[in-house]
Amino acid sequence: MTDKKTGKSGREKGHIGRRIKRYAKVSTTMTGLAARLAGQKYLGMDIDKPIHAKQLMESLGELKGPLLKVAQLLATIPNVLPKEYAAEMQKLQSQAPPMGWLFVRRRMIAELGPDWESKFKSFERDAAAAASLGQVHRAVTHKGEKVACKLQYPDMVSAVEADLKQLGMIMGVFEKYDNSVNTSEIQQEITDRLYEELDYKLEAKHEALYGFMLADEKKVHVPRVIPELSTERLLTTTWLEGSHILDFVKEKAAHRNEIAHNLFRAWYVPLYYYGVVHGDPHLGNYQVQKDHSISLLDFGCVRVFPPRFVEGVITLYHALQKGDKDMAVAAYESWGFKGLKKEAIEVLNMWAGFLYGPVLDDAVRPIGVVEKGGVYGREIASKVHAELKKVGGIKVPREFVFMDRAALGLGSVFLHLKAEMNWHDLFNELIADFDVKELAARQKSALRKFDIKAQH
Repeated sequence: MTDKKTGKSGREKGHIGRRIKRYAKVSTTMTGLAARLAGQKYLGMDIDKPIHAKQLMESLGELKGPLLKVAQLLATIPNVLPKEYAAEMQKLQSQAPPMGWLFVRRRMIAELGPDWESKFKSFERDAAAAASLGQVHRAVTHKGEKVACKLQYPDMVSAVEADLKQLGMIMGVFEKYDNSVNTSEIQQEITDRLYEELDYKLEAKHEALYGFMLADEKKVHVPRVIPELSTERLLTTTWLEGSHILDFVKEKAAHRNEIAHNLFRAWYVPLYYYGVVHGDPHLGNYQVQKDHSISLLDFGCVRVFPPRFVEGVITLYHALQKGDKDMAVAAYESWGFKGLKKEAIEVLNMWAGFLYGPVLDDAVRPIGVVEKGGVYGREIASKVHAELKKVGGIKVPREFVFMDRAALGLGSVFLHLKAEMNWHDLFNELIADFDVKELAARQKSALRKFDIKAQH
């Protein structure tokens, strides 16, 4: 029904009501944070950051949904947040309860029609997994094929709209307290990628693209999309069996190294051959099969880079090898950094030296060391953050966000596995015949094949 006074339907009013509640919850939390940080900065008041960060995260964690996903993402981007808050955000886990069967039936009818159950041989009522934006159900097709049905929660568009409007508030609070990093480009990147995650038709295209890019990688598996059972809010793919990667941390060293090698190829073959990266190296997004091959899952967050950006990644590697500062500056500028001063370049080189350290060192070695708190890169990120404050801050280009996230996320997994390999050899094998024009041609052809628009 439509309200005669407002002209809005009951469903629309319900959406608005839920949005207002989310605004109020986050606004209240952020107001308290702003007051505390301002008190410390301008009045010299003491603030126990670890305790306050924990309280803040508990409050945000109750919201579930997109904001939780944003918080987890922010925690993986170096220098964006004070370390105490980043540490707490990294602990956040999506614990959203799955939709009950009545909700599932209603959602499935909306996506596949009233006769949706007849389109499956069987469909499990209980969710196999629940996350921040949707949940997964096991099912079997009439052909006898086991499939995974990822069903988006209702009203996620409204929730994303509400939460993204609050993202600017969150970042504004932190930037007033600490202006070492200008986050405007980071916010835009997160906004664009999160809206893309709501479009399961786009995710289906990304999944098909990955199947194509990794077709020759026999130790990497990508689920196949079932188009006739998929919509914009329902994604049905083949079910890939596998075990959680942490189940293998006590395996023989050779087995752990083999898993790490397969992961390395799964992430970086698409990047250096096609300029594409899986932007969510979360432990739950890959499984290990009995032969130690990798099942790569969840293609909602995929970043397509301009070929010049990938060329810049390799240019910076050679610049660090040679100690060539001019070449390093050219690489940073190709990424979108602008007006870099000498001091800022030195800070960026500090961070780059950490990220590239394993591939610069021609030796069998671990990816790094387990730092305090077990978070890969935290200590060096804190040093970089402090130096950026001294030089007056820096504006981080948007393409940098998911490249950084992939490197740190994978590094953490390699640390969990205690993998020891010659990362230098693995990397140089990938870039040996790199040609930016050839990459551009491959990328253009692959995106056209799967009707995917370039993000640049």
